[in-house]
Amino acid sequence: MNLRWLGAGLGLLLGCLGFVANLRCEAQNLVPNPGFEEADSCSDQLPPFVGIHDWYSVNGSPDHLRSCLPYGDFRGLPMNFFTYQEPFEGTSCAGVYTYLQNGQTEYREWILAPLLEPLVVGQTYYCSFRANAAFGGNHTYPQHWLANDKVGMRFSTIPMPAWNDPDPYPLPPNHAHILYPQILSDTVGWTLVSGSFLADSAYQYVMIGQFFSNALTDTLQFSPEGVPWYWLPRAYTLVDAVCVTTNPEGCAFGQDVGEGQAIASVLFPNPARDQVVVSQREGAEAQVMDAVGRLLWQGRITSEHWVLDVGSWARGAYVLRLEQRGRLKTHTFVLVE
Repeated sequence: MNLRWLGAGLGLLLGCLGFVANLRCEAQNLVPNPGFEEADSCSDQLPPFVGIHDWYSVNGSPDHLRSCLPYGDFRGLPMNFFTYQEPFEGTSCAGVYTYLQNGQTEYREWILAPLLEPLVVGQTYYCSFRANAAFGGNHTYPQHWLANDKVGMRFSTIPMPAWNDPDPYPLPPNHAHILYPQILSDTVGWTLVSGSFLADSAYQYVMIGQFFSNALTDTLQFSPEGVPWYWLPRAYTLVDAVCVTTNPEGCAFGQDVGEGQAIASVLFPNPARDQVVVSQREGAEAQVMDAVGRLLWQGRITSEHWVLDVGSWARGAYVLRLEQRGRLKTHTFVLVE
């Protein structure tokens, strides 16, 4: 052992003694196969989400998009039926329908994976994934020309059954633990969807998708004016780099943790009863939305220790959206009895 550790490195050494077996001192990503890289083989077999490790469909027929498939293959990368896009990292990603205006009006595609260990009740978890709005692709008749809001992450204590045709489609629960409140419309870059929440149950499964009904969903049209009838009104979203951890710096957190600050230093207490304090965000434009995306309050943060009175609000989960100096950050907080 290098004896110089006994001075400058003593704190690190003591902090990591409990993690010697792992040879590192960092919080674990609880999501298996987070980049959708691990699969049985490289094929474009049907059903489209069979063969991928750990993940499976619990609603509809999501797609495993892969660079190992030929260019222009139905589920190949970067060119495929749905879009032209390089994966955020690695060689694969997932693709899910997040809105259909025609046909099955409440149709969604959700994917699910078992967490590596159950969440601990009362523990704060930091979550993120990357998402991209699909547009273009090599289909003769383009079918994906909408973008939608509320793409997110939802947790479950029980395994939902794998979806198979002709199973009925599950009804949207109109709730997500982590969501992107804006319309996710970037077709070029990968948008960071992130947030934190306090576990109120020993959740064992994580789902990705859009969990809100059409009536509660906002959309944006990509297609030009006067498009022919075969441009079907659908939104398709790519997903990559899924992360759930107890470490506020363990996942990419461009929306929630910035400038080296943890979420707890921005929004507290969480959970709350009568008041929520927003710290170190003076001048930010703020909005508060409920679990189904309805705007409840908006205004400006006017001090470095700003207090929002929430005693009369219904108990449940809320999203605080802060916009300052061109940067958007969202924080989830919970009101309890």
